[in-house]
Amino acid sequence: MNSPNSQSLDKKQIEALYQQFLDGWNSRDAEALAAPCTEDAVLIGFDGSQNIGRAEILATLSQIFADHITAPYVSKVREVRLLNSDAAILRAIVGMVPPGQVDIAPALNAIQTIVAARVDGTWRIALIQTTPAQFHGRPELVKQLTDELRQLL
Repeated sequence: MNSPNSQSLDKKQIEALYQQFLDGWNSRDAEALAAPCTEDAVLIGFDGSQNIGRAEILATLSQIFADHITAPYVSKVREVRLLNSDAAILRAIVGMVPPGQVDIAPALNAIQTIVAARVDGTWRIALIQTTPAQFHGRPELVKQLTDELRQLL
């Protein structure tokens, strides 16, 4: 494993990589969203849809942005864990503020997980999965997560 200083730098780079992905979504720019992904990246969406490869991610998200007004993400990184010098996991919570609204929509809260891989010396997204955070039967957890995300608005 790398030194503590290089681990800290790696974690910052992985967080920046994730932010680049989110910025692409929030600006409705499929090229910017797909840019930090590996050639064979996998994107698993909120609804379970899967896009395999940067080209498919770019094509699918270009179509989504052309056909739909998408809500921007509000996010908070919970953890970046280095698995070894070339692989890491980032866990984050996200919420969305629907177009024309000013508050987080609890039904759109999710947990995002990224697997990052160092490719030719550069961190890239190998997998991103968005899982709905509905906490069935536990409304207090939905409220807690929503309140935490509201603090970021």
